[in-house]
Amino acid sequence: MDEFARDLAVAPVEPIDVAADLTPSWLQGALRAVGHDVTVTKLEVEPVGTGQLSVSLRVRFDVATPVSGLPRSVVVKIPSADQGLRSFLRKAYLSEIGFYRELAATVDVDAPACHLVVATPDASSFTIILEDMAPATPGDQISGATVAEVARASRNLAGLHGPRWGDPALWESPWLETQDATANQFLAEMFSAVLPQVAERLGAALSPADHATLREVATVLGDFLTARSHRYALIHGDYRLDNLLFGPDGRVSAVDWQTMTVGLPARDLAYVIGTSLTAADRRAAEADLVRDYWEELLRRDVTGYSLDECFDDYRLGMLQCPLIAVLGMAYGTPTDRGDAMFAAMIDRSCQAIRDLGSIALAAGGA
Repeated sequence: MDEFARDLAVAPVEPIDVAADLTPSWLQGALRAVGHDVTVTKLEVEPVGTGQLSVSLRVRFDVATPVSGLPRSVVVKIPSADQGLRSFLRKAYLSEIGFYRELAATVDVDAPACHLVVATPDASSFTIILEDMAPATPGDQISGATVAEVARASRNLAGLHGPRWGDPALWESPWLETQDATANQFLAEMFSAVLPQVAERLGAALSPADHATLREVATVLGDFLTARSHRYALIHGDYRLDNLLFGPDGRVSAVDWQTMTVGLPARDLAYVIGTSLTAADRRAAEADLVRDYWEELLRRDVTGYSLDECFDDYRLGMLQCPLIAVLGMAYGTPTDRGDAMFAAMIDRSCQAIRDLGSIALAAGGA
């Protein structure tokens, strides 16, 4: 058992697997474990979001005696109720556990504060207690976003990428998913294997041009995933509107850290721009959005990286969009909203791929 797993095995309270186990006594034990000497008298639980890999619950609670600094509500995250998914999702769960336990304090990205993480050593059972970001609301992947919203989200990305830019210690983590040549080849093969069924499911929701672009993407994914490996940072991997919380004060916070990896940073940037904006808005704004992100990197002491290199990485990184959307559609729980969401993401990003020449860039040994 490695050190990370040993740490998970020493927990102040047992993780819970289902909402029914989220009782006043369990929450009381968890709050006491992090220094709040309270007696929880009542709580109300409601689902938050539409996560397909795990379950998030907003918990409002009352205590017998008010305590300074104690929130009135938290968000509790637990694994999927589908037992069959848990072993398959172990690495995804470890990713989120590890982000809040080890990595959040080393980067400058806006994310909910974490009050407590408890898990079994294999991460098949876990509970994460997070700051409740209400009244912030998640973006809507189907309707898309404004340029101003995407600009705020893109600047926040620099806070994730900049502090660990080119940090070799990222490759040494016992739990952080780092994609070597074998893993990249497997990912490319997975995409090609599931693409026919995904294309059939989407059908007329995509244009013939989009279907053709997806087939072309399949031919260059192996090249894309291994390109520019000398330029890397911690990346979110699924930095899209449904995984972002937008506050009325302009704050943008990132959630769902289950796809985190080490890779080309502009993959995240292209993903949020390419899947969020209409083609017209993206074409008009992408140069400014990339420049704003790049300038934020410079403020975080990233050196030796020109604006031209950043924009070229953005062009290449656009292939991240269909990669994640196709795999997400293939392996996620099918829903009408999910299909509409993935169709919107693929439609917007395929147009961006054609506009930017991303496939030729990858095929040319980028």
